[in-house]
Amino acid sequence: MRSLQSRPASTFRPCKGSNRIVRMRSTAAQPISTMELKPDVAQKLRHAEAVCFDVDSTFCEDESIDELAAYLGVGEQVAALTAKAMGGTVEFKEALRTRLGVMHPSRQAVDKFLADHPHRVTKGIPELVALLKARGQEVFLVSGGFRQIIHPLAESLGIPLSHVFANSILFDHDGRYAGFDESEFTCRSGGKPAAIRHIKEKYGYEEVVMVGDGATDAEARSEGAASLFIGYGGVVVRPTVAAQADWYIMDIQQMIDVLKAAPPANAH
Repeated sequence: MRSLQSRPASTFRPCKGSNRIVRMRSTAAQPISTMELKPDVAQKLRHAEAVCFDVDSTFCEDESIDELAAYLGVGEQVAALTAKAMGGTVEFKEALRTRLGVMHPSRQAVDKFLADHPHRVTKGIPELVALLKARGQEVFLVSGGFRQIIHPLAESLGIPLSHVFANSILFDHDGRYAGFDESEFTCRSGGKPAAIRHIKEKYGYEEVVMVGDGATDAEARSEGAASLFIGYGGVVVRPTVAAQADWYIMDIQQMIDVLKAAPPANAH
Protein backbone atom coordinates (compact mmCIF):
# COMPACT_ATOMS: atom_id res chain seq x y z
CA MET A 1 0.00 0.00 0.00
CA ARG A 2 1.01 3.57 -0.51
CA SER A 3 0.04 6.48 1.69
CA LEU A 4 -2.09 9.40 0.64
CA GLN A 5 -2.51 12.54 2.70
CA SER A 6 -6.11 12.52 3.84
CA ARG A 7 -8.56 15.32 3.40
CA PRO A 8 -11.21 15.53 6.10
CA ALA A 9 -14.28 17.70 6.33
CA SER A 10 -14.57 19.63 3.12
CA THR A 11 -13.90 23.32 2.94
CA PHE A 12 -15.47 25.71 0.47
CA ARG A 13 -14.79 28.98 -1.28
CA PRO A 14 -16.96 30.88 -3.76
CA CYS A 15 -15.73 31.26 -7.32
CA LYS A 16 -14.80 34.84 -8.13
CA GLY A 17 -17.76 36.73 -9.49
CA SER A 18 -20.34 34.06 -8.67
CA ASN A 19 -22.15 32.25 -5.88
CA ARG A 20 -20.77 28.91 -7.03
CA ILE A 21 -18.97 26.80 -4.44
CA VAL A 22 -15.68 25.12 -5.17
CA ARG A 23 -14.85 22.18 -2.94
CA MET A 24 -11.29 22.36 -1.73
CA ARG A 25 -9.18 19.52 -0.37
CA SER A 26 -7.76 20.23 3.06
CA THR A 27 -5.14 18.17 4.80
CA ALA A 28 -5.73 16.11 7.92
CA ALA A 29 -3.49 14.77 10.63
CA GLN A 30 -3.94 11.12 9.72
CA PRO A 31 -2.89 9.62 6.37
CA ILE A 32 -5.11 7.26 4.41
CA SER A 33 -3.70 4.12 2.85
CA THR A 34 -4.93 3.75 -0.72
CA MET A 35 -5.87 0.16 -1.38
CA GLU A 36 -4.33 -2.19 -3.85
CA LEU A 37 -7.07 -3.78 -5.90
CA LYS A 38 -7.82 -7.31 -4.65
CA PRO A 39 -8.67 -9.93 -7.28
CA ASP A 40 -12.06 -10.71 -5.72
CA VAL A 41 -13.00 -7.01 -5.75
CA ALA A 42 -12.09 -6.72 -9.43
CA GLN A 43 -14.13 -9.82 -10.19
CA LYS A 44 -17.18 -8.51 -8.36
CA LEU A 45 -16.99 -5.21 -10.23
CA ARG A 46 -16.68 -6.93 -13.61
CA HIS A 47 -19.50 -9.38 -12.92
CA ALA A 48 -22.00 -7.06 -11.21
CA GLU A 49 -25.33 -6.73 -12.95
CA ALA A 50 -25.62 -3.09 -11.92
CA VAL A 51 -23.47 -0.25 -10.59
CA CYS A 52 -25.07 2.43 -8.42
CA PHE A 53 -23.45 5.84 -8.09
CA ASP A 54 -23.83 8.57 -5.56
CA VAL A 55 -24.17 11.87 -7.42
CA ASP A 56 -22.74 14.76 -5.38
CA SER A 57 -18.93 14.67 -5.06
CA THR A 58 -18.83 11.36 -6.97
CA PHE A 59 -20.73 11.31 -10.25
CA CYS A 60 -20.33 15.09 -10.28
CA GLU A 61 -17.79 17.38 -8.69
CA ASP A 62 -20.63 19.48 -7.32
CA GLU A 63 -22.28 19.12 -3.93
CA SER A 64 -25.61 20.33 -5.26
CA ILE A 65 -27.32 21.04 -1.95
CA ASP A 66 -24.42 23.28 -0.93
CA GLU A 67 -24.28 24.94 -4.33
CA LEU A 68 -28.00 25.67 -4.25
CA ALA A 69 -27.61 27.00 -0.71
CA ALA A 70 -24.79 29.32 -1.82
CA TYR A 71 -26.98 30.52 -4.68
CA LEU A 72 -29.67 31.32 -2.10
CA GLY A 73 -27.18 33.13 0.16
CA VAL A 74 -26.95 30.56 3.00
CA GLY A 75 -23.97 28.57 1.72
CA GLU A 76 -21.70 28.44 4.77
CA GLN A 77 -24.45 27.41 7.17
CA VAL A 78 -25.71 24.61 4.93
CA ALA A 79 -22.19 23.40 4.00
CA ALA A 80 -21.44 22.80 7.68
CA LEU A 81 -24.63 20.73 8.00
CA THR A 82 -23.74 18.74 4.86
CA ALA A 83 -20.30 17.90 6.26
CA LYS A 84 -21.94 16.49 9.40
CA ALA A 85 -24.45 14.48 7.36
CA MET A 86 -21.80 13.03 5.03
CA GLY A 87 -19.47 12.27 7.92
CA GLY A 88 -22.18 10.21 9.60
CA THR A 89 -22.48 12.34 12.73
CA VAL A 90 -26.09 13.46 12.17
CA GLU A 91 -29.15 11.41 11.15
CA PHE A 92 -29.62 12.12 7.45
CA LYS A 93 -33.34 12.94 7.39
CA GLU A 94 -32.92 15.48 10.18
CA ALA A 95 -29.94 17.04 8.39
CA LEU A 96 -31.96 17.21 5.16
CA ARG A 97 -34.93 18.78 6.93
CA THR A 98 -32.70 21.35 8.64
CA ARG A 99 -30.82 22.28 5.47
CA LEU A 100 -33.98 22.70 3.42
CA GLY A 101 -35.54 24.69 6.24
CA VAL A 102 -32.61 27.09 6.12
CA MET A 103 -32.67 27.29 2.32
CA HIS A 104 -36.45 27.43 1.77
CA PRO A 105 -36.01 27.05 -2.01
CA SER A 106 -38.84 28.10 -4.30
CA ARG A 107 -39.58 26.38 -7.61
CA GLN A 108 -38.47 29.54 -9.42
CA ALA A 109 -35.17 29.63 -7.53
CA VAL A 110 -34.45 25.97 -8.31
CA ASP A 111 -35.23 26.48 -12.00
CA LYS A 112 -33.01 29.55 -12.14
CA PHE A 113 -30.22 27.71 -10.32
CA LEU A 114 -30.35 24.87 -12.86
CA ALA A 115 -30.17 27.32 -15.75
CA ASP A 116 -27.20 29.16 -14.24
CA HIS A 117 -25.27 26.17 -12.85
CA PRO A 118 -24.78 23.25 -15.25
CA HIS A 119 -23.43 20.09 -13.66
CA ARG A 120 -19.67 19.63 -13.49
CA VAL A 121 -19.57 15.92 -14.36
CA THR A 122 -16.58 14.14 -12.85
CA LYS A 123 -13.82 13.38 -15.34
CA GLY A 124 -14.19 9.86 -16.70
CA ILE A 125 -17.85 9.43 -15.80
CA PRO A 126 -19.27 9.69 -19.35
CA GLU A 127 -16.76 7.07 -20.55
CA LEU A 128 -17.46 4.84 -17.56
CA VAL A 129 -21.22 5.01 -18.07
CA ALA A 130 -20.84 4.18 -21.76
CA LEU A 131 -18.50 1.29 -20.94
CA LEU A 132 -20.83 -0.19 -18.34
CA LYS A 133 -23.74 -0.02 -20.78
CA ALA A 134 -21.65 -1.66 -23.51
CA ARG A 135 -20.86 -4.48 -21.08
CA GLY A 136 -24.54 -4.96 -20.27
CA GLN A 137 -24.15 -3.59 -16.73
CA GLU A 138 -26.96 -1.24 -15.72
CA VAL A 139 -26.29 2.19 -14.21
CA PHE A 140 -28.32 3.68 -11.36
CA LEU A 141 -28.04 6.98 -9.50
CA VAL A 142 -28.77 6.66 -5.78
CA SER A 143 -28.46 10.04 -4.14
CA GLY A 144 -29.48 12.12 -1.17
CA GLY A 145 -29.69 15.05 -3.60
CA PHE A 146 -32.77 16.26 -5.43
CA ARG A 147 -34.59 14.80 -8.42
CA GLN A 148 -35.17 18.31 -9.77
CA ILE A 149 -31.40 18.67 -10.15
CA ILE A 150 -30.44 15.06 -10.95
CA HIS A 151 -33.02 14.20 -13.63
CA PRO A 152 -31.51 16.53 -16.29
CA LEU A 153 -28.09 15.00 -15.58
CA ALA A 154 -29.41 11.45 -15.95
CA GLU A 155 -31.16 12.30 -19.21
CA SER A 156 -27.98 13.86 -20.63
CA LEU A 157 -26.10 10.58 -20.09
CA GLY A 158 -28.88 8.28 -21.25
CA ILE A 159 -29.75 6.96 -17.79
CA PRO A 160 -33.49 6.17 -17.48
CA LEU A 161 -35.28 8.24 -14.85
CA SER A 162 -36.59 4.95 -13.45
CA HIS A 163 -32.95 4.30 -12.50
CA VAL A 164 -32.78 7.44 -10.35
CA PHE A 165 -33.42 7.24 -6.60
CA ALA A 166 -33.24 10.67 -4.97
CA ASN A 167 -35.18 13.19 -2.92
CA SER A 168 -38.00 15.39 -4.17
CA ILE A 169 -38.50 18.99 -3.07
CA LEU A 170 -42.20 19.79 -2.71
CA PHE A 171 -43.76 23.11 -3.70
CA ASP A 172 -47.21 24.58 -3.11
CA HIS A 173 -49.45 25.85 -5.93
CA ASP A 174 -47.59 29.18 -5.90
CA GLY A 175 -44.20 27.49 -6.22
CA ARG A 176 -43.19 28.14 -2.63
CA TYR A 177 -41.20 25.55 -0.66
CA ALA A 178 -43.51 23.03 1.00
CA GLY A 179 -41.15 20.37 2.38
CA PHE A 180 -39.79 17.19 0.84
CA ASP A 181 -41.19 13.78 -0.05
CA GLU A 182 -40.55 11.63 3.02
CA SER A 183 -41.46 8.45 1.16
CA GLU A 184 -38.24 8.54 -0.89
CA PHE A 185 -35.69 5.92 0.11
CA THR A 186 -32.77 8.33 0.30
CA CYS A 187 -34.31 10.95 2.62
CA ARG A 188 -33.20 8.92 5.65
CA SER A 189 -30.19 7.16 7.07
CA GLY A 190 -30.20 3.59 5.78
CA GLY A 191 -32.05 4.73 2.68
CA LYS A 192 -29.36 3.79 0.17
CA PRO A 193 -29.16 0.11 1.19
CA ALA A 194 -32.98 0.07 1.18
CA ALA A 195 -32.97 1.50 -2.35
CA ILE A 196 -30.46 -1.11 -3.52
CA ARG A 197 -32.48 -3.94 -1.98
CA HIS A 198 -35.48 -2.58 -3.89
CA ILE A 199 -33.46 -2.45 -7.12
CA LYS A 200 -32.27 -6.05 -6.64
CA GLU A 201 -35.78 -7.29 -5.95
CA LYS A 202 -37.36 -5.35 -8.81
CA TYR A 203 -34.83 -6.35 -11.47
CA GLY A 204 -33.76 -9.72 -10.11
CA TYR A 205 -30.12 -8.75 -9.64
CA GLU A 206 -27.76 -10.73 -7.45
CA GLU A 207 -24.65 -8.55 -7.53
CA VAL A 208 -24.78 -4.75 -7.26
CA VAL A 209 -21.90 -2.32 -6.67
CA MET A 210 -22.19 1.02 -4.87
CA VAL A 211 -19.75 3.87 -5.64
CA GLY A 212 -19.66 7.00 -3.50
CA ASP A 213 -17.84 9.37 -1.20
CA GLY A 214 -20.01 9.55 1.92
CA ALA A 215 -21.16 7.69 5.01
CA THR A 216 -24.58 7.01 3.47
CA ASP A 217 -22.82 5.32 0.52
CA ALA A 218 -20.75 3.10 2.81
CA GLU A 219 -24.02 2.03 4.48
CA ALA A 220 -25.05 0.45 1.19
CA ARG A 221 -22.53 -2.36 1.80
CA SER A 222 -24.87 -4.31 4.03
CA GLU A 223 -26.77 -7.58 4.11
CA GLY A 224 -28.96 -7.98 1.05
CA ALA A 225 -27.82 -4.70 -0.50
CA ALA A 226 -24.54 -3.88 -2.29
CA SER A 227 -22.03 -6.71 -2.47
CA LEU A 228 -19.21 -4.22 -3.05
CA PHE A 229 -18.57 -0.64 -1.94
CA ILE A 230 -16.07 1.44 -3.88
CA GLY A 231 -15.18 4.63 -2.04
CA TYR A 232 -14.32 7.66 -4.17
CA GLY A 233 -12.03 10.40 -2.88
CA GLY A 234 -11.34 12.37 -6.03
CA VAL A 235 -13.35 15.36 -4.82
CA VAL A 236 -13.16 15.03 -1.04
CA VAL A 237 -11.58 12.32 1.09
CA ARG A 238 -13.47 11.14 4.16
CA PRO A 239 -11.23 8.92 6.34
CA THR A 240 -14.11 7.09 8.03
CA VAL A 241 -15.56 6.20 4.63
CA ALA A 242 -12.19 5.12 3.22
CA ALA A 243 -11.82 2.72 6.16
CA GLN A 244 -15.09 0.97 5.21
CA ALA A 245 -14.47 0.65 1.48
CA ASP A 246 -13.69 -2.61 -0.29
CA TRP A 247 -11.63 -0.49 -2.67
CA TYR A 248 -10.82 3.21 -2.35
CA ILE A 249 -10.02 5.17 -5.50
CA MET A 250 -9.01 8.71 -6.34
CA ASP A 251 -9.71 8.60 -10.08
CA ILE A 252 -12.66 7.19 -12.07
CA GLN A 253 -10.12 5.98 -14.63
CA GLN A 254 -9.17 3.26 -12.13
CA MET A 255 -12.61 1.67 -12.56
CA ILE A 256 -12.43 2.03 -16.33
CA ASP A 257 -9.06 0.28 -16.44
CA VAL A 258 -10.31 -2.64 -14.35
CA LEU A 259 -13.37 -3.13 -16.54
CA LYS A 260 -11.40 -2.89 -19.77
CA ALA A 261 -8.92 -5.50 -18.54
CA ALA A 262 -11.50 -8.30 -18.81
CA PRO A 263 -14.54 -9.00 -21.02
CA PRO A 264 -18.04 -8.76 -19.57
CA ALA A 265 -19.39 -11.83 -17.81
CA ASN A 266 -21.98 -12.42 -20.56
CA ALA A 267 -19.52 -12.06 -23.45
CA HIS A 268 -19.43 -14.92 -25.92
